[in-house]
Amino acid sequence: MTMQQIDSAKIRMKGAIDALQKDLSSVRTGRASPGMIDGLIVEYAGSQLALRQLSQISSPDPRTLLIQPWDQGSMAAIEKAIRNSDLSIMPNVDGRVIRLNIPPLTEERRKDLVKLVRKRVEDSKVAVRNVRRDVLEGIRKLEKDGQASQDESRRAQADLQKQTDAAVVQIDQLSKRKEEEVMAV
Repeated sequence: MTMQQIDSAKIRMKGAIDALQKDLSSVRTGRASPGMIDGLIVEYAGSQLALRQLSQISSPDPRTLLIQPWDQGSMAAIEKAIRNSDLSIMPNVDGRVIRLNIPPLTEERRKDLVKLVRKRVEDSKVAVRNVRRDVLEGIRKLEKDGQASQDESRRAQADLQKQTDAAVVQIDQLSKRKEEEVMAV
């Protein structure tokens, strides 16, 4: 019974780490990355669609994003969505593609982005700790109700702590990598 609790904790902690990875991919670095505009929503044909559903997004060089719409009729809607977004980047329409030239980040903006990364990392660590707390309560309840022995409970608690520590180390590694990316000139 306690192993089910531990397995549940592993899955939930992995979910927190995956969410952080996705979240950090949208943080702008000195290089152009398709993840920057991955979550952009385009209003096209009466529907709200993600940009990646309407086009192919690539990065031919470190300062440019290239958007190739599947349907040329969606070009104006994509351009409008980019203009109205908080990216502060003007799209260049070149017939069949849209180019986004990514300007270099200032030192001040880099520091602000590092603060944002650290906040998101801390939120992720809080999520992992909340998972640990919930599962720990469940393990203690099983022990109190007599469904798990004291030894079994202690082993499960130690295993849970190992899982938590491993998740925090993984989060710290993601943070360090992203901070280095943001600060690279």
